[in-house]
Amino acid sequence: MPRQLFVTTALPYANGNFHIGHIMEYIQADTWVRFQRMRGSHVNFVGADDTHGAPIMIAAEKAGKTPQQFVADIAAGRKPYLDGFHIAFDNWHSTDAPENHALAKQIYLDLKKTGLIESRTIEQFFDPQKNMFLPDRFIKGECPKCHAKDQYGDNCESCGAVYAPTDLINPFSALSGAKPELKSSEHFFFKLSDPRCVAFLEKWTQDGKLQPEVANKIKEWFTIRTNPDGSKSEGLGDWDISRDAPYFGIEIPDAPGKYFYVWLDAPVGYLASLKNWFDQGGPKARFGDARSFEAYMAAADTEQYHFIGKDIVTFHTLFWPAMLHFSGRKTPDNVFVHGFLTVNNGEKMSKSRGTGLDPLKYLSLKMNPEWLRYYLAAKLSGRNEDIDFNAEDFMLRVNSDLIGKFVNIASRAAGFLTKRFEGQLSPACDPQGQVLLDEIAAASEPLAALYEAREFGKATRDIMALADKVNAYTDVFKPWDLAKDPANNQALHQVCSVLINAFAMLTRYLAPVLPGVAQSVQAFVGSDMSTWQHPGPVQRIAPYQHLMQRVLPEQLEALFEPPAGTEPEKDAPKKGADAKKPAKKEATPVDPNAPGGEAIAPTIGIEDFAKIDLRIAKILACEAVEGSTKLLRLTLDVGEKDANGQPQTRNVFSGIASMYQPADLVGKLTVMVANLAPRKMKFGLSEGMVLAASHADEGTQPGIHVLQPWPGAQPGMRVS
Repeated sequence: MPRQLFVTTALPYANGNFHIGHIMEYIQADTWVRFQRMRGSHVNFVGADDTHGAPIMIAAEKAGKTPQQFVADIAAGRKPYLDGFHIAFDNWHSTDAPENHALAKQIYLDLKKTGLIESRTIEQFFDPQKNMFLPDRFIKGECPKCHAKDQYGDNCESCGAVYAPTDLINPFSALSGAKPELKSSEHFFFKLSDPRCVAFLEKWTQDGKLQPEVANKIKEWFTIRTNPDGSKSEGLGDWDISRDAPYFGIEIPDAPGKYFYVWLDAPVGYLASLKNWFDQGGPKARFGDARSFEAYMAAADTEQYHFIGKDIVTFHTLFWPAMLHFSGRKTPDNVFVHGFLTVNNGEKMSKSRGTGLDPLKYLSLKMNPEWLRYYLAAKLSGRNEDIDFNAEDFMLRVNSDLIGKFVNIASRAAGFLTKRFEGQLSPACDPQGQVLLDEIAAASEPLAALYEAREFGKATRDIMALADKVNAYTDVFKPWDLAKDPANNQALHQVCSVLINAFAMLTRYLAPVLPGVAQSVQAFVGSDMSTWQHPGPVQRIAPYQHLMQRVLPEQLEALFEPPAGTEPEKDAPKKGADAKKPAKKEATPVDPNAPGGEAIAPTIGIEDFAKIDLRIAKILACEAVEGSTKLLRLTLDVGEKDANGQPQTRNVFSGIASMYQPADLVGKLTVMVANLAPRKMKFGLSEGMVLAASHADEGTQPGIHVLQPWPGAQPGMRVS
């Protein structure tokens, strides 16, 4: 029987357009969903806008709109993002929909029956200038735990602590800047401190379903909490689930003038969107599933998964499962947590610094959405860790992997098959080609296991390693040479047929990441790409159509160009001196007639060359850099000694991980620029540069080759 999967992403708050962090999360979830469907699972993949709360109410008031019209206008702009990046939700809904109002009220009433809801009179911050009680997110101050400044009133984004707004040190209103006053108000609480909740959550969060780093973090929340009066005690704190009018949200059914706190009804929006999908008949039309929403959610084989960012772990691993469990509903099978997305070696995104990555701008520049899907997939893992978008790395990886390694396979073989054999593939295969095809086919289940575990980075690396073997096979048999003599037609036919069959299998493995390319390849090879299992050898091909263009430096320049009229930040580097832009070398057009693909640089004098101190260096140690797929960390002996005469080494980061295994470099000699100014990177200080060679057109002639001196050279010798 097929697996029954209910999958969601975190609901975006409906006060603005999607940003690149949303798109990263949706790509991660969409890739996993597409893989599951290829394996035959029945997946219901839904999302919704998170529409309630005081921020929406305040933003709508400023815009001169009702909250309903405000969020409707935001929702109307979602489609270009989702369609543009091939993100295929089955249903997109709203937390202000009737389904969510009904479900949120029913869950509350069910919780109340268990004795887990109680009312208390509390002191709450009130803005005397705005004449309203302040939502937690509109109170800021110093975190009572780590003392980070400018933190919100419900949790600290620096240390992850959860607290009451009254715990903040030196609080102020984010709306008016006024010092808030304390006023009494009746509020409703979900009693997470109840022993039943504590016992359930300790078991649910520590039973192995969550990522280890997430489960370990959650352990801290069971030991220390801050009470509303400022005292410390063990165990979970109760959760304030109500807000006072004026408030845009769902009114509590037995408490007129009181509204559910947005974080109570927001996750209920997952269920509401799914219910709306069932009420539309979506599962029945797709899978023949005629069950009601209620029957589907009560079924023993329904699995529920959420993809979220690490900033909302508290709500999804404590509040949400407790709400579901004690209201008599199934709890999630897992909550998949990812880290943040930074830009260009860990920098925070900033439009005025040219480090903002606008998804719609990306699409408007005609940049292929599958470049971004592949690049993010290549960096994503099953762990909760930050990933970095680096413009130079993006261009090199896409051009090298997708163009130079993957698409290149088809383009090298298709023309010969079409012109010489009318597109018909050979049923026979040379022994070496058969071994290659068998090896690619055998990778199916190991790759499936990586996709299942959301280890997309490892999966793409393994797929590209297979592509390397296919290209090595091509270089051995050289179809372009075989084609010169008609006597080689049989060998040419077999070699090109091997290449197309290998390409079809690799495309199938990449289909969850590259759905658009997979669809084009399906038309090209006549083989259904919607299933994980290979249907058999390709019989014939259609005329080859170009599948993907290379990333151009000018596209990246335009992508990170600050918007017109934007004032640069004080410490923003000047244009042209910005190290985050691709180096000038990549901007040079490839000249096929020039050595190495680019013209010789302008003439310099001997005095210019003498300024560069090139030294022989011995690689004493080499290791991969955690959090980077591009860099290796080299420990180099350049013959230097410290003040005490002891050997002194240098630490250098080099972007050669795609070509070399760390163990292969240890003990080797190389050449480095010894007088290059040290560069502070996200991963540490780099104290020089190792020299390497590459062709200007790395898409068609990929490879980075570290320079090695002849035997006899010693560390510290100067190269001249």
